Formats: sequence, structure tokens, C-alpha cells
Amino acid sequence: METLKLDIVTPEGKIFSNNVKSVTLPGIEGEFGVLPGHIGVVTVLTTGVIEIEKEDSSKEIVAINWGHAKVDERSVDVLAEGAVDISGNNESEIAQAIQKAKKLLEESTDNKVAVSMVVSHIENVAKSAL
Repeated sequence: METLKLDIVTPEGKIFSNNVKSVTLPGIEGEFGVLPGHIGVVTVLTTGVIEIEKEDSSKEIVAINWGHAKVDERSVDVLAEGAVDISGNNESEIAQAIQKAKKLLEESTDNKVAVSMVVSHIENVAKSAL
């Protein structure tokens, strides 16, 4: 099975680094998916959610405020100004991560509708992962 090497980095350090089946990124012109063999591209990322499908087909999500992505056939490198990994072993930990993500997003934009949409998306994906 072909995979991509995904790295998500912020000024504070690495948020995620592993091989994945696919990743969906919040591009400035809309969300786009990346699979192994994707054509090379460098793009700006906007406030949103990075959806990760791991090798074992489990899902993980990371909320970002904005950043850049460099994509090639075998890897995706994301440099984000701020990011929160929405994960945990129980509902309480996930709820705390969602609150951190909401705060990050609210600090990055005045667009309350966009923040509400992203938080709603995070909550829906997090519930389906439990």
C-alpha cells in the first residue's frame, strides 16, 4: 500500500509526523485531498481542519489557524502558525482539545460564522471517531 509522509509543524514544534493514506487540507481556494502520487504544489492554507486518514484507516484531525503546505508525490509538509491536535483517550480530553481549537480559531479571525462552521466540523468528525 502506498502512503504519504505527513509532517505538520508549528513554531512550537511538531504536531504530527507519520505515514498516512490520505490527507485533506483547508486550502485558500477550498479544501483539497492529497493521495500518494499527487502532483507537486505549494499553497496557502486557511483557518480550518486537516483531516488525516492513517495507515490503519483510523482518522485524526488537526485544527489550524493558517499556514502553508508543500505537496509532492510522496510527502506533505505543513507549516502552520498555530495548530491543535484533536485527539484524546476519552470524551473529556477531546472536549478540552476542541476548546483549545476554538480559542485558536477565534484568535485568528473575526469571522464568527467561519469559526462556528469549523468547530461544528471538528465536533462532527470527533464524535464519529469515538
